[in-house]
Amino acid sequence: MNETKDRYGKVVIVSGPSGVGKSTICKEVAGRLNNVYISVSVTTRPRSQAEVDGRDYWFISENEFQRRIDKGELLEYAEVFGHLYGTPKDKVEEALQDARTVILEIDVQGAKKVKRIYQDAVMIFVFPPSQRELAERMKLRGRENGQSAEERLEGASGEMAAAWQYYKHMVINEDLQQAVNEMVEIIQGLQ
Repeated sequence: MNETKDRYGKVVIVSGPSGVGKSTICKEVAGRLNNVYISVSVTTRPRSQAEVDGRDYWFISENEFQRRIDKGELLEYAEVFGHLYGTPKDKVEEALQDARTVILEIDVQGAKKVKRIYQDAVMIFVFPPSQRELAERMKLRGRENGQSAEERLEGASGEMAAAWQYYKHMVINEDLQQAVNEMVEIIQGLQ
């Protein structure tokens, strides 16, 4: 059954390696388009000094995360680099019922799960211009220590390989405004 046929909103899944600029692109897209809701994920990872609870992520304990799993409150969830991430189901449903375009910024694992639920979801993968550039961006973010950065770069290779199998749209974030323009065009094409 395709649940989105009963709704007016559209689901847009945006994935890409850590540090590629997904959040920046999504925020710019939401600023240009009307009626867009960017889903805020829950996570068990520690909050960085630059992040705001409820804006960047909802930072919760592992016990609270498990409670949400047990109650069926997450649309999808996964463990990524030793921390749990998930999408709150209620907020997505509310936005879809309000005829909004919902942007889910989630990893490939979560994207595949969501695509099974919302079969007409549009899937967009954001690529870095190069592995070297991605490593530099990750370093500038300052969130990763040496081992974590290495793990994320290895994970990025797997995600980019999977993108060709599961994603219809590809955007290269070499120039931010070009990447935003491309994503806006993709989303406008849904209407």
